[in-house]
Amino acid sequence: MTKVFVPLDMAAKAMGADKVAAAIAKEASARGLDVQIVRNGSRGLLWLEPLVEVQTPQGRIGYGNVAAKDVASLFESGFLTGAQHKLSIGKVEDHPFWKRQHRVTFKRCGITDPLSLSDYESLGGGVGLAKAFAMSPAEAVAEVTKSGLRGRGGAGFPTGIKWKTVADTPADRRYVVVNADEGDSGTFADRMIMEGDPFALLEGMIIAGYAVNASKGYVYLRSEYPQTAVVFGRAIEILREAGWLGPRVRGSDFAFDVELRIGAGAYVCGEETSLLESLEGKRGIVRAKPPFPAIAGLFAKPTIVNNVLSIATIPMIFEEGAQAYADCGVGRSRGTMPLQIAGNVKYGGLCEVDFGLTLGEIVNEIGGGTHSGRPVRAVQCGGPLGAYVPVKDFDLIFDYEDFAKRDALIGHGGLVVFDDTVDMLQMARFGMEFCAIESCGKCTPCRIGSTRGVETIDKIREGFNVEAEIALLEDLCNTMKFGSLCALGGFAPYPVLSALRHFPEDFRRKSVAAAAE
Repeated sequence: MTKVFVPLDMAAKAMGADKVAAAIAKEASARGLDVQIVRNGSRGLLWLEPLVEVQTPQGRIGYGNVAAKDVASLFESGFLTGAQHKLSIGKVEDHPFWKRQHRVTFKRCGITDPLSLSDYESLGGGVGLAKAFAMSPAEAVAEVTKSGLRGRGGAGFPTGIKWKTVADTPADRRYVVVNADEGDSGTFADRMIMEGDPFALLEGMIIAGYAVNASKGYVYLRSEYPQTAVVFGRAIEILREAGWLGPRVRGSDFAFDVELRIGAGAYVCGEETSLLESLEGKRGIVRAKPPFPAIAGLFAKPTIVNNVLSIATIPMIFEEGAQAYADCGVGRSRGTMPLQIAGNVKYGGLCEVDFGLTLGEIVNEIGGGTHSGRPVRAVQCGGPLGAYVPVKDFDLIFDYEDFAKRDALIGHGGLVVFDDTVDMLQMARFGMEFCAIESCGKCTPCRIGSTRGVETIDKIREGFNVEAEIALLEDLCNTMKFGSLCALGGFAPYPVLSALRHFPEDFRRKSVAAAAE
């Protein structure tokens, strides 16, 4: 029997992967060929989706951008043996996109059947959990601390310190909450791991629960990911049936279960306290801190709130040992970062690398520059509230500290590339408008400041008293940055101020034109 892999990842499905899978099954049946179609996760080469792979003695051979109409010619060319075809890319791991990669969190994603527990275990799944169970809870927390893992949701807070705070806070109950409310533009890593390797996230949650003596975990998933909900929901059922979840996890005395909750589409619920409010059945608005969720989180109990990528990395840390993870990266940014490269870029997709590459290497060598072929003008790093970085700063090292020095954000690892046709004034306006629309309304700097910000930018765009309005905009951004209750209002000034600082000519076009007249 020949295995043919067709991704069930939403990016591939959007490009017709379901039709391709059906066409392969129909063609194989008509030819009397024994073919097993495996719906795997995406490998991350999104510009080649649907990426069909065939298992051969030489390894897995890939065929990119396959459409249903191509299936007959693939069979005619002998693709089941890895034969050449106009869509052939050769062995997937030999593709140049993999050259700089070091896959840790995503090492199984796209390789296995995401809903096959036997596949998962054959590639190391469960080893990390067994090693964690061989330690005391305190030793497990110390192992995470030693690894240097930091939150992958944006803040970069040391994961081990958060876990220790939860474990050390007296309580009769504790919780593990995974933030899967992935709302940043240009980001899709959480979705990819939950669709392509869901058991990794669940194993990480079990380890986290054991380490802090929590008996219940919640995954808060954004409503815009229905395919993810189906796959991940089934993964929970499979682990429950296999005894990995429930009153005696894998035959131990430790009890832990997981529940999937779906959000209602509010961007602000990506902020941890808003998320907790929503989980409790309340309106998703920001809580004042302190107390922090690690001390008084879900239902006022100590709660781990971590991003999907943070928790999904935990099994690999225990599998290989904390030191192996800490040996990767630079400075205080240890390990790897899954980068999501999007926008006007030639090779869009997910690339996991050690911290330490420059932004220029990521955009030009891994991303291949712009899709349009025009020069890169700016890259927005860290989602819709991230700063715009100009080409002159492409020597920026991709780590938390170097980005902070340049007043920029890594965020969730999303990079959106723009060529030289982009209007940076318009992009600054988009950042303010986004904040105005998504604000929960609890604090005045965010609620009112973002609306006034849009109005001020519109005046600048019309050439009205430009210099005075720019000064007002800068003052307004300063108020929002330091006066907002959470990161939504606090980070909204980043795209505005970075656009104004690096691309001032886009803000002064009307005033220059008026002076010329």
